[in-house]
Amino acid sequence: MNFLDLAPLAVVLPIFGAGAAFLARRQIRVQRLITIGILVLTLVLEAGMMAAVWGGESYAIHIGGWDSPFGIALMVDGFSSFMLLVSTVVSLAVLLFATSQGLADGDEPGPVSIFHPAYLILLAGVSNAFLAADLFNLYVGFEILLTASYVLLTLGGTAERIRAGTTYVVVSVVSSVIFLMAIAMIYAATGTVNMADLALKLPELGQGPQLILHVLLLIAFGIKAAVFPLSLWLPDSYPTAPAPVTAVFAGLLTKVGVYAIIRTETLLFPGGAVNAGLLVVAALTMVIGILGALAQTDFKRMLSFTLTSHIGYLIFGVAVGGPLAIAATVYYVGHHIIVQTSLFMVAGLIERRAGSSNVTRLGSLAKLSPALSLLFFIPAINLGGIPPFSGFLGKFGLLHAAAQEADALTWIVIGAGLLTSLLTLMAIIRVWARVFWRRAADAEVPNQELVAEATRVADETLAGGGQNPRLGLKLAKSLEAESLPWGMRYATGSLVLAGIALTVFAGPIFEFCERVAVELIAREPYITAILPL
Repeated sequence: MNFLDLAPLAVVLPIFGAGAAFLARRQIRVQRLITIGILVLTLVLEAGMMAAVWGGESYAIHIGGWDSPFGIALMVDGFSSFMLLVSTVVSLAVLLFATSQGLADGDEPGPVSIFHPAYLILLAGVSNAFLAADLFNLYVGFEILLTASYVLLTLGGTAERIRAGTTYVVVSVVSSVIFLMAIAMIYAATGTVNMADLALKLPELGQGPQLILHVLLLIAFGIKAAVFPLSLWLPDSYPTAPAPVTAVFAGLLTKVGVYAIIRTETLLFPGGAVNAGLLVVAALTMVIGILGALAQTDFKRMLSFTLTSHIGYLIFGVAVGGPLAIAATVYYVGHHIIVQTSLFMVAGLIERRAGSSNVTRLGSLAKLSPALSLLFFIPAINLGGIPPFSGFLGKFGLLHAAAQEADALTWIVIGAGLLTSLLTLMAIIRVWARVFWRRAADAEVPNQELVAEATRVADETLAGGGQNPRLGLKLAKSLEAESLPWGMRYATGSLVLAGIALTVFAGPIFEFCERVAVELIAREPYITAILPL
C-alpha cells in the first residue's frame, strides 16, 4: 500500500467523521467511538506517510488529476508529515482525556454533543493547512480551523467564554483579511498562488513589491502564531475554555502559524531580507512573554504566557536560518506541541483535583496527589530546558546554530533566549513550590477542602504512633483515584511519555529533522515534486 497516495484522507477522514458524529449527536457513546476510531485511522495513515518520506522524499498529490499550477496540490514531505503525525498524536491523547472526563461527569446530549464534530473539523483544518501546496488552500485550512475553534472555545455558552471567543474571532478575522489581501496581491503580481510556482516567479518582482508581500504574509501568520506584539489576544482567550479544548489549542493552533512562517520563509522568500526584524520580534516575544508568565497567579494563564514566550525560540530559528537552525526549529516545534499540551492537561487535572487553578489557593498536592505531581514535574522541567530533556536539546541546537556566525544583534537574542529559559524555570519552580510542596493551610487564600484532606492524610500518616506512614500514602492514592479518573491520568501520562520519547530517540529524530532542513533550504525537491517537468 502506498500511504502517500492516501494523503488526502488525512483531511477527508475527519470531515466524514464529523458528519457521522453530528448525525449521532443524541448518542454520546457512539460519537466517542466514531471520533476515536477516526483519529486512530488517521494516526496509522500519517505514520505510514512519515515512514514513506523518512529518507528525504517529497511527494505531491494533484487533486482531480489537474496538474500544478492550475489544480489543487497537496504536498507530503518530511516537514508536513512530521507536523501531521505529532498533531494527531496530541489530538488523540486530548480526545481520550476529554472522553474520560465526560464519562466521569455523566455527560448528557447538549452542548457536549457538538464537541466531537467540531473537534474533527478542527483537525481537518489543521491537516489541510499542513498539506496545502498553494496559498489559497492554506487560507481555506485556516478558515476551517477558525470556525471549529470558535465553537470549541465558546462551548457551554458562559459569558466569559463568549467574551473570550469574540476577541479570538475578531483577531483571527483580521489575520484572515490580511492574508486574503496578500493572496490577492500575489496573484495580481504573479498570476499564481501555487507555492512551488511562486518560488520561481516571486524573484522576478522588484525588491519593493517582494518586501510588501513578504511583510503582509508575516503579519497574517504572526497573528496566528501569537508572536509579539500580535500575541496579546492569546492569554485572555485560551484559559477560559474547557481543559481539553485549551490543551489542543495550546498544542496546535499557534503551530499552524509557525508552520506557515517556516514554509514561506524557506520556500518563497529565501535570502533573509527581514531576518533582522525577525530577530527583534523573537527576542521581544521570548522576554515579554515570560515576564507576563511570572506576573500570573493562575496556572493556566501562566502557561498561556509561556506558550507565547517559547514561540520566540521558533521565530529565532527561522531568522538564523541555515540547516542546523532550521533542524533545531523543526525539532523544537515537536517538543513544544507535546510539552505545552501535556502541561495544559495537567492544569485541567489540578483544577479538577483542587477546584481551582489559582496558585494562591493551592498547596499540599504532592502529598494528596503523588501521581499528579509526577505528571507535572516531568514536562515542567522539560519546558524549563533542564538537561537531558528535549527542551534542552532543542534550545541548545538553536543557540549553537546562532552562535556559529553571530553578529551583535544575534548575540543579544541569544542572551534573551538564555534569560527566557532561566525565567521559565523560575516560573515553573514557583508553581511547584506553591502548589505541590507548601502546606495547603499556608496558602494565601486557603482552600478549606484541601486543608481538611491534607489533615486527614497527615493523621493517617501518624497513625500507630507514627509507625505506619504507608496509611497516609494509601489514603492519598484513594482520594486521588476518586477525584481524577484513570483515563484522564493515563491520557496525560501518555503525552508525558511522548515528551520523554523525544529525548530517548533524539538522535534519529534530529537526524530526520536535519534532512527536513536540507529539503526546506534547497527548495528544489519541493518545486520539482509539484510542478510538471
